[in-house]
Amino acid sequence: MASLCRDCCVVADIIPDRCPGCGGQRLIHHRSLTHLTIAHIDCDAFYASVEKRDRPELRARPVIVGGGTRGVVTAACYVARIYGVKSAMPMFKALKACPDAVVIKPDFAKYVAASRQVRALMQDLTPLVQPLSIDEAVLDLSGTEALHGAVPAAVLARFANAVESAVGVTVSIGLAANRLMAKIAAGRDKPRGFTVIDGDEAAAFLAPEPVRLLPGIGAAMARKLETLGITRLGQLQALPDRDAVRKLGDDGWLLVRRARGEDSRVVDPTRETKSISAETTFEHDLSTLAELERPLWRMCEMLARRLKDAELAAGGVVLKLKTASFTQRTRNARLSSPTVLPDRLFDLARELLGKEVNGTAFRLIGIGAHPLVPGSGADQGDLADPDTPGRAAVQAAIDTLRGRFGDTAIARGRSLR
Repeated sequence: MASLCRDCCVVADIIPDRCPGCGGQRLIHHRSLTHLTIAHIDCDAFYASVEKRDRPELRARPVIVGGGTRGVVTAACYVARIYGVKSAMPMFKALKACPDAVVIKPDFAKYVAASRQVRALMQDLTPLVQPLSIDEAVLDLSGTEALHGAVPAAVLARFANAVESAVGVTVSIGLAANRLMAKIAAGRDKPRGFTVIDGDEAAAFLAPEPVRLLPGIGAAMARKLETLGITRLGQLQALPDRDAVRKLGDDGWLLVRRARGEDSRVVDPTRETKSISAETTFEHDLSTLAELERPLWRMCEMLARRLKDAELAAGGVVLKLKTASFTQRTRNARLSSPTVLPDRLFDLARELLGKEVNGTAFRLIGIGAHPLVPGSGADQGDLADPDTPGRAAVQAAIDTLRGRFGDTAIARGRSLR
């Protein structure tokens, strides 16, 4: 059975208690360690880890990234998680569970910069990198052994150490025979985890687990399965295909296959980002257009920045509102031409917003880009739209000043009180 030392990244056919080379005790033993090539990499509590990196005095403190007593938790460090704090939890509940937590307002520009550093290190391993989110990606390291002079498991151990050293955050790694099992493995032993699962053991590994462990099974599907007496993946594995289709719909058979750890998806680095958006929850409910315009503008600026970072543009906008009674409204409209300019996003979103303002109190506003198109075609202007290139030049100047002197160096009047 092969063993990997995660400290010196050496693979050997022995099972020591300590690495014979460096004396390290972070060892992994697995029969398929030298053969598996699909890896899922997940940064550990990414936003909170970046904040702790920049503020070492918080290293042992519970840290929550989020904002406002009526907002939600964007991220929580592992110390805060001990108290039951979770992502998407209302902030007031998080602070009730962990009153000593340090709350930090999100700084997405900083997180994007750290993400790009991690992504660049991934690209050094293989061209087959499929980003899944700002802090998560799946890699296929097939055929890279000759390039790196080591099996994928050792290369991944080197990568994890390089991320800690160069970026200052930690990652957890799942190494498996397919994407599904690699993702499940990556979440198995966080933080700084490295879990290996091969194809032969996947079904047995999953069998005792609750059905909610399987990606794609949400609360509604879990309730439906429970009415059928299925609460564990092993029970779902045993369901015949015909019964699965009859009881769970046309894709029921596929759900059974996934419960057995089967997955035929390939790593596709060309897969397009599905959506980019920004939203905020207010400290107090807002009901007038004048009140709602200012946070809408902030979200448009944030969305524009995220579009540029992703080298994409908006072909239209989606406005999201949530009322004081938690009823959600979604409205959308197409742009005349693709854009990454915050003022063009704002102009169209404001039209949509104006139709919804009728005295209703809102607790949340958000804006998204849909459809997404390549950024190279954005804001070109034409004879019918001669002003857009000038607006793009103004925005470029603003971005340059903010890049040199910080986000508060210059602001548009509509962002002021």
